[in-house]
Amino acid sequence: MERNQLGKRILLELFDLLKVFVICYIVVIVLTNYVVKPIRVEGSSMYPTLKDGEFGLTNVFSVKFQSVNRYDVVIIYNEERGEYWVKRVIGLPGDTVESKKDILYINNKPVEQQFLDQSYVQSMQKEGQFTSDFEKVTLQEGEYWLMGDNRPRSEDSRIHGPFKESELVGKDVMILYPLDEMKYVQYSEETSEE
Repeated sequence: MERNQLGKRILLELFDLLKVFVICYIVVIVLTNYVVKPIRVEGSSMYPTLKDGEFGLTNVFSVKFQSVNRYDVVIIYNEERGEYWVKRVIGLPGDTVESKKDILYINNKPVEQQFLDQSYVQSMQKEGQFTSDFEKVTLQEGEYWLMGDNRPRSEDSRIHGPFKESELVGKDVMILYPLDEMKYVQYSEETSEE
């Protein structure tokens, strides 16, 4: 009789353990699809704003349920490569974007890019243009023009064209590692020139 009860007890414990795993799995799925997603910065396309190897979280909720604004830092999923990329929103749906002689134009007006590290830009301009020229592009509904802050080393809309809203995975980044680099990267509209 004791052996039978012990077997039932073990089965109940295993069933409880299975329930805990299932609940944890569901919570992780919900969190990473609707709240936050872990992200690792790979490459130097957002340097010095974000550095290679940094690890953090991106806000999934805001990209799904709130508006994406000009100069926001966003995470996109490049399906061709199966990679997540961190870029900055330059052009919004309906905008016309162009770059000539290191001047960025949005809707035919030159814009200052206050989010860029100007000393870094100037040091890179000694080697040539910081932002390569590209012809006028008018964005359609649901299209965004994205570029990295480190323009000479960024694979972005200048190569791939506009990114679709469906490719946006997250907005803003909270860097958690390395610990001495902890920061929240979010564009503040207070510095907007528009």
